[in-house]
Amino acid sequence: MTDTRFGGAGGALRVALLLGTGAVAGWLFQRLGSPLPWMIGPLVATALLSASGRVAVSVPDRIRPFGQIVVASQVGLTFSPDAAATLAAQAPAILATALATLIGIVGVSIAFARWNGMSYAQSFLASVPTSPVEAAEMTAARGLDPMPVIFLHTLRMSAVVVLLPFALFAVEGWPASRTMPYADQPFRLADIALLLAIGFAAMHLFRRLRVPNPNFLGPLAAMAALAVSGHGLAPYPAAILSAAQVVLGCWLGSTFRRDRMARAGRLAATGSATILALLSLCSALAVAIALAAGLDWRIVLLGAAPGGVTEMALTAKVLQRDATTVTAFHLTRIFLFMPSIPWIVALIARLDRPAPNAGDPP
Repeated sequence: MTDTRFGGAGGALRVALLLGTGAVAGWLFQRLGSPLPWMIGPLVATALLSASGRVAVSVPDRIRPFGQIVVASQVGLTFSPDAAATLAAQAPAILATALATLIGIVGVSIAFARWNGMSYAQSFLASVPTSPVEAAEMTAARGLDPMPVIFLHTLRMSAVVVLLPFALFAVEGWPASRTMPYADQPFRLADIALLLAIGFAAMHLFRRLRVPNPNFLGPLAAMAALAVSGHGLAPYPAAILSAAQVVLGCWLGSTFRRDRMARAGRLAATGSATILALLSLCSALAVAIALAAGLDWRIVLLGAAPGGVTEMALTAKVLQRDATTVTAFHLTRIFLFMPSIPWIVALIARLDRPAPNAGDPP
């Protein structure tokens, strides 16, 4: 069995081979016309390798910020003054969507808790779109098993990234163009270095300020401020954006370990049903709000999806929808969710009867 964690030159080479495999899968999925090919392809390939148990794949956490920073910077650069005015005009619908999805997530997590073999608080922390690390820490702080929470978070993020783009393509029709956004953007090392430098600096600043999701929100805020002020930089070329997606896809896929999958058992099946119910409910709420507000239902659907802001913003970009508005939906939800999660968990925990942790943890 091969371990791809960094461990000298050999470890770095194994990580490079893993990412190379993901890139080949991304190229193949692009040729097939898949949505988000450079993320879904590596995710599928890496998940299959990891779940097979023959290769112990692991993408080091130190690499993952590269993918998040690139995508966040690219989205932030779309925040023109006109885009900011549009977002202000749509604020009521954005706020309503965030509140409706929060209520829906609480309802689904409570409804499926006992079926999953989890407590109400544990089920909510496994369902709420937030950082898996933070959700696991809050779960452990309540004396509950964090492993089912981590497993279901990974399953949810992967399912949303794969299912939602394919569903939109099925409704809208497969696009004739299979090229990446910014395919004609010139490759200038000085511009790329400047974007990366600003992105990493903003990420570290937000970490020091303890802002949630600093890897994404830091670069996003910095680039948005530059763009709104009229000093926006040239975006990343398609090759860099593709490489960022490969990193994120491989990281998601590498979390599907064989030992966890083998012991997941009933939790995997019930968790999948929970995720489908959650995605269906959020989608229905999004379409209803979009029709009531007269907005593009596709944008609201991506904004309400129970997935990560990075993946949904990138999905919007690839589907040639307004990634700025999609990001605004997710950021509103993040800033509503993050401060609210502790007291929601405390409230839900009062409904719990004494019960064992998930009976079949991953």
